[in-house]
Amino acid sequence: MSAIDPLSDDKIVDSWNHNAVPWADAVRDGRIESRRLVTDHAIIDAVMSRSPATALDIGCGEGWLSRELAGRGVEMTGIDVVPELIKRARLAGGGSFTVASYDEIAAGQLDARVDVAVANFALIGKESVDGVVQRTPAMLNRGGALIVQTLHPVVAGGNQPYVDGWRKGSWAGFSDDFTDPAPWYFRTIESWVTLIVAGGMNLVELREPLHPASGKPASLILVAEPMR
Repeated sequence: MSAIDPLSDDKIVDSWNHNAVPWADAVRDGRIESRRLVTDHAIIDAVMSRSPATALDIGCGEGWLSRELAGRGVEMTGIDVVPELIKRARLAGGGSFTVASYDEIAAGQLDARVDVAVANFALIGKESVDGVVQRTPAMLNRGGALIVQTLHPVVAGGNQPYVDGWRKGSWAGFSDDFTDPAPWYFRTIESWVTLIVAGGMNLVELREPLHPASGKPASLILVAEPMR
């Protein structure tokens, strides 16, 4: 078996398969400060601002966002490539959860039509993410939207050049239960917008939730609608 490229979409999946259990525990125990203080509420507010009846949670993980939205009356479908995370999501309830890869979504193998497709810190790869974004318009009902929350490029880029490219991952600030961090593909704000337009959508809203302590953006939220 050939080695997995350490800076690739395949490595992201490999890492998350290794870290599914500690991640699920960290999310459910509220151990991630930025999520607890800012980003969890930010993505819920962004989705609910569209008043959806149905939503697709792309890269749903252990299902926390699906449960939160289901509690607000949204019919939820969640997908993730990691079987352990889908197992935990199903046990907790709040929606219909399926193991599926981004490549399968891009190939049109997911039968879904929803008002909102939401990806919360789940679009971190390169080719697989390109494919999902290009497929999204076909999964949206009229008036629907894609909502993406991601690391804010200006803040997350650190001291490295502000250009697209693969970056090594880190579990800094997490427990020793986490190993083999996933890489991620850095995109500038311009590149996010270009990706959305290339996928047949228009950016209709951009949000920058601020961390209450640092006063810096804790994330970037993009809301896009299909071109009609």
